[in-house]
Amino acid sequence: MLSRNALTTALLLALAVSPALGQEQKITASDLPAAVKRTADQQSKGATVRGYARETEHGRVQYEVELLVAGKSRDVTIGEDGRVLEVEQQLDFDSLPRAVRAALTKRAGTGTISWVESLSKGGKLVAYEAGVLTAGQRAQIQVGPDGRALAHEE
Repeated sequence: MLSRNALTTALLLALAVSPALGQEQKITASDLPAAVKRTADQQSKGATVRGYARETEHGRVQYEVELLVAGKSRDVTIGEDGRVLEVEQQLDFDSLPRAVRAALTKRAGTGTISWVESLSKGGKLVAYEAGVLTAGQRAQIQVGPDGRALAHEE
């Protein structure tokens, strides 16, 4: 059995390394580097800011701005240099191209699609993603901008 000190040390170590493992840390606007703050301010014009986060992914620090625009969520991921890396924009299912609607419906099978969003990287649409609920289990599915299967998940 672990001693109390060993258990405490293990817990503190786990908490200390969790940000390095891609865990998202909620932060405030004042925690953003200047370049990130400028981009976040530009991206959030006309939107309600729901929050900010800092995350290390693939060894790189990234910042996320969670926005609400016209009742739809919009998450913008920004690099340390202030460059927009990724944008996830919630959409209405009926607004999707026909081929995308058909592909998502087919991939969802007997499940219910609860939300959809576009995924853009480097200013280019790379995928559509949907949340699916099947027999109480939640999953996410993706298809390409043309509705075709992706070679790899985005």
